[in-house]
Amino acid sequence: MRFLAAALVVLASQAFAQSLPDLGGAGDAGLAPQTERRIGESIMREIRFRDPNFLDDPEITDYLGTLGARLAQHAAGARQDFEFFAVRDPSINAFALPGGFVGVHTGLITAADSESEVASVLAHEIAHVTQRHIARMLGQQQQMQLPMLAALAAAILLGRSRPDLASGAVAAASAGAVQTQLSYSRDFEREADRIGFQALEAAGFDAYSMGTFFEKMQRGTRLADDGSIPGYLRTHPITTERIADAQNRAANLPYKQHLDTAEFHLVRAKLRAQSGDARDAVEYFQGSVRERRYASESAAYYGLASALLRARRPKEAQAELGRSRAAGAAGPMVEALAARIRVALGDRAGAATLLGEAHARYPYSRPLLYAHAEALQEAGRNQQALELLTVSLRLHPRDSRLHQLQAKNYAALGKRSLQHQAQAEFYVLRGSLPAAIEQLQLARTAGDGDFYQLSVVDARLKELRAQHAEEMKEAKR
Repeated sequence: MRFLAAALVVLASQAFAQSLPDLGGAGDAGLAPQTERRIGESIMREIRFRDPNFLDDPEITDYLGTLGARLAQHAAGARQDFEFFAVRDPSINAFALPGGFVGVHTGLITAADSESEVASVLAHEIAHVTQRHIARMLGQQQQMQLPMLAALAAAILLGRSRPDLASGAVAAASAGAVQTQLSYSRDFEREADRIGFQALEAAGFDAYSMGTFFEKMQRGTRLADDGSIPGYLRTHPITTERIADAQNRAANLPYKQHLDTAEFHLVRAKLRAQSGDARDAVEYFQGSVRERRYASESAAYYGLASALLRARRPKEAQAELGRSRAAGAAGPMVEALAARIRVALGDRAGAATLLGEAHARYPYSRPLLYAHAEALQEAGRNQQALELLTVSLRLHPRDSRLHQLQAKNYAALGKRSLQHQAQAEFYVLRGSLPAAIEQLQLARTAGDGDFYQLSVVDARLKELRAQHAEEMKEAKR
């Protein structure tokens, strides 16, 4: 996360310095939605490609996206696309970036006792985005000098996830001005609580969970606090007042029980199995199933199987996964783990067959689609993988991972020009136009492209160069 801290400071300084001269009046939001999105995409590009704590796990991302989309449907003022992602961090937290990007610490998911608790935090962060709190903060300080505004922007972004790093981000700014500006964020926190609570309740989750999880976060913050973090940089002040407000709102509603999804328990078990030392993870889940310390028996056995596989004990993992199935576990995540175990046992062909059957049963599971394509490639069935990816890309042309898998498949087939074309589209969708242009230049000189393919490359290269030139021109305004 320390690289992310530096990246955010630089990005905030550049992006906000370019856009702030056009800020509207104090009553305006400050930044145009397009500018917010562009800033968010710039930050996400750094996170995806450079931050080692970014968790690029399709199953975790798919779960967060499904949960977040359900809440966003009920969020007041939601007019943009949202993207949810996970960050490897044991602390209980989440944070919003400009433009609809919401990061979730893995520690938040593993610490939650119910799916509604995770949903309550996501609803809060979604409200920060829909109410455009970062843009409104900056708009209220129109007369502040640009370096101070840039540092303040970085502090706001960092403070949501790492207040200790945020303190460094504002070192060049006036502490008094930053303290005044961040005091507005406390009002915004209360607004996000109120609007997030409405979305939480409307989406059918347990409304009491927001107050419950606030208490949990307050205890975690108090235990972690060594007195070195300035109070004015805590942009998530979990106060007794906020806890009481959440509890009072829930008390005025009829109790609504929300049954946790199986995916919630499986995702939480997977994250626990992946954290810390593999042997410790095995012992944790062995103790859980032995002493029946679990909310879901099937997920506990699933977690044990995941931990055993990580500890390179695939035969035992296979047996425990069987117990998980016997306890009722089913679905894409279970089938994907079964396939990974098959691979560890040396049966790549069997893994590909298993995933093919699972993908047929769960055709809308994107993680299963990725796993199936990868398994076919690893089993040497590259032509079959290519056919699967070609059909899938017609349905999902903006899926960057499918383009990346296609590039890998073309490389295995020795089709270098097509490999670089597919890799270029991956970079376009991940927001890196210079890298995409470089890939198209490589495609042009690969030497195995026919006239038609080279014409497509030239046309796309011209398009991306013009797009990149326009972005650079806007950046200098």
